Amino acid sequence: MPVPVPRQRAIPAAESGQAHAESLPGAPAAPGPAARSKTPAETLTLLVIEDDPAGSPIVPEMLDTAGRPIRLRTARNLTEAGRLLTDDVHCILLDLALPAPGRAAAEDDELAVLRHVLQLAPRHAVLALTASCDAERGAEAVRVGAQDYLFRDELDGRLLSRAIRYAVERKRSETAERRLTESRLRAQENSRLERGLLPNPLLDGSSLRFAARYRPGRSRALLGGDFYDTVRTPDGTVHAMIGDVCGHGPDEAALGVELRIAWRALTLAGLCGDELLSTLQQVLEHERGNDEIFATLCTVDIAPDSRRAGLCLAGHPSPLIARPDRPAELLPYDNNGPALGLLRHARWPRLQVELGPVWSLMLYTDGLIEGRVGEGRERLGQEGMLELVRRRLADGLTGEELLRTTVNEVRDLNGGELADDVAVVLLDRGR
Repeated sequence: MPVPVPRQRAIPAAESGQAHAESLPGAPAAPGPAARSKTPAETLTLLVIEDDPAGSPIVPEMLDTAGRPIRLRTARNLTEAGRLLTDDVHCILLDLALPAPGRAAAEDDELAVLRHVLQLAPRHAVLALTASCDAERGAEAVRVGAQDYLFRDELDGRLLSRAIRYAVERKRSETAERRLTESRLRAQENSRLERGLLPNPLLDGSSLRFAARYRPGRSRALLGGDFYDTVRTPDGTVHAMIGDVCGHGPDEAALGVELRIAWRALTLAGLCGDELLSTLQQVLEHERGNDEIFATLCTVDIAPDSRRAGLCLAGHPSPLIARPDRPAELLPYDNNGPALGLLRHARWPRLQVELGPVWSLMLYTDGLIEGRVGEGRERLGQEGMLELVRRRLADGLTGEELLRTTVNEVRDLNGGELADDVAVVLLDRGR
């Protein structure tokens, strides 16, 4: 038979924190000074689970840090405990000698009752109650999941009050630490996933140099609605693409990845220009969440001799080209077709452009040109970006350094992080 918890005098309901109103549904409580200064939810509640043959539910008088009595509930078995275990219970005092349900022999697992309670109340603090001669069992209870253990014959009001406060705070700390760890693991998993979805250019055999810069608009994200890719087909043609799904949330990022993968597959299959964009529009129409979603796109196919290219624009800003014998400029965009997803039977003409023997071609999304300039409403725009890149080229910047400096300066002009996703791709043909 379990040793009963030490008993003291019977405490009136109001003194034990259980106002008379608790037994009279709908009746207002008569709050004392402490109750008026604190809401009832801030008063600690203890659920005692122990098999007491005397039937007395009273444990030593306990006060919280504000001097208020700690409210008490008692249960003589786990079935009764399940009914009393509500969200306003902060801590459970469990007698380890209580038999566990469904166990033929308690000696099979001395802590079976504790394991059952931990499963029953995963969010509550638990104090294990054991005999003073069984300290090892109490320590094992803490290793299993209890916040602390107490000895029956050493129990008094002050000790129990302090143990309850400690157990509650320790449980809160453990819960916060667990949630932080879970959040970090989810963030790491998301980062690995997003990093794996970023493209690796397929340029084996090409003399062109490749650089890219990507900055998603979403906080703590690696991937946004912007997307890009570059591949070289067996005939020696280098195909480059950059696009932007309207919006910059996770759904837009997923759609951007689908469009990029589809573009690569279609390009390697031999599609180009209007035929490729028409097929991509079908992919977009089938995969988008609603009919209002669209995507802009710029594709460039550079001939094997790298001196000329075909350009298709689907509602997207025209690329910038820099050559040593003239200032950087935008490629023609008079035949710019509509964005993908806007017109069912749209067409996208392919424009032939001369690149020359030495050049740098920069493809970008509108996040680079829509940042503000200063504190007013003025936007950087294509002309502002063009002037900025010209200055950086004059400083001798190229490749990754040119892109990094350009994006950072655009962000500084905006007065902080850009709201939209930014993607920039740079292809260079040297002497």
